Amino acid sequence: MNLLRLPFLVKLTLVVVSIIGLGYLLALGQSILAPFFLAFLMAMLFLPFANFMERKLKFPRSFSTIFSVMILMIVITGLIFFFGSQISSFSRDIPQLTSQATHVFHDLQKWVSKTFNVKIDEQFTYLDEGLKKLLSSTGIILGFTLGIFSTSLGFLAFFILFFIFILNYRRILNNFIVNVFTEKHKASVQEVVSEVRIMTKRYITGLCLQIIIVSILTSTVLTILGVKYAILLGVLTGLLNVIPYIGIFISLLISCFIAFATTTPITCVYVAIGYVIVHAIDGNIILPFVVGSKVKINALFSFIGILVGEHLWGIAGMFLCIPAIAIIKIIFERVEGLQPWGKLLGEEEKPDKKKKRYKISKNITLKEMD
Repeated sequence: MNLLRLPFLVKLTLVVVSIIGLGYLLALGQSILAPFFLAFLMAMLFLPFANFMERKLKFPRSFSTIFSVMILMIVITGLIFFFGSQISSFSRDIPQLTSQATHVFHDLQKWVSKTFNVKIDEQFTYLDEGLKKLLSSTGIILGFTLGIFSTSLGFLAFFILFFIFILNYRRILNNFIVNVFTEKHKASVQEVVSEVRIMTKRYITGLCLQIIIVSILTSTVLTILGVKYAILLGVLTGLLNVIPYIGIFISLLISCFIAFATTTPITCVYVAIGYVIVHAIDGNIILPFVVGSKVKINALFSFIGILVGEHLWGIAGMFLCIPAIAIIKIIFERVEGLQPWGKLLGEEEKPDKKKKRYKISKNITLKEMD
């Protein structure tokens, strides 16, 4: 049965049912699929290194996998140590942050008292009631925190295991994807799989480079402005920048709060201007040059992807949705019948001015000949 010859309404129904069923399965398997997909992305990143060790250095696959896992563990341990030491140092400034927040709170109280005619004593009564409610839910908050910690440990354990399995059994997985199809389509399927693997590897590598460059630029700007913990805020901005639009805004709020608590209020304005400049450089220079325009996703589906990812997989889904949409876009653009969906996810193609001028001049020449 040729699916391309089906009526439009039938194809639309199949697409909607498939999306609903896929979304239900993704939400149901969150604890397994989220670390699996992250492990797949990291495996694509380490694939050239593993191939180099196997083909050039003649190491067995098990040894190259173990060595790749060791490097990954060193990177993860370094990140944990970096954030742990920075947060420990940040905790020393909590008294200063508290005093600054208290000063701002008193000014806010005076403004509320003058504007809404609410006495300060009544404001304290409202705050005491809210504080009692907060303290009564301390057990719930503590349980929630422990749940997040245990979930993170489970996520990390599954991620490392999946990373090992994907690297070690990548050839079996590749052969399975190719052999699922008939002999007639094996060559084209192998070509599509190879192109998707290459483009995915380039995209993930470019994304990591983008994180590094944005982190360096942001750290440099904050260091020049004299903001404390510039490196911590810069790395945090680079990581949050993976979430389009929302990530840079969250990191801007955090940096402005730190700048307000540790420096002068005017520094917050300079920090905001610096973030706007960094975001402009990232969107117009770094993203097209490093990540590439072929896998660039338009703002509409980036925002939809963030909302859907957060609904399905929580915070992990917000980070993983953009690489997932990019991979889906790559697959759609190389499968017959799905090219319109791939173009729908991407940016609007700019017309080639040289070709347009060539066509116009060619038409004029033909008319003159007539």
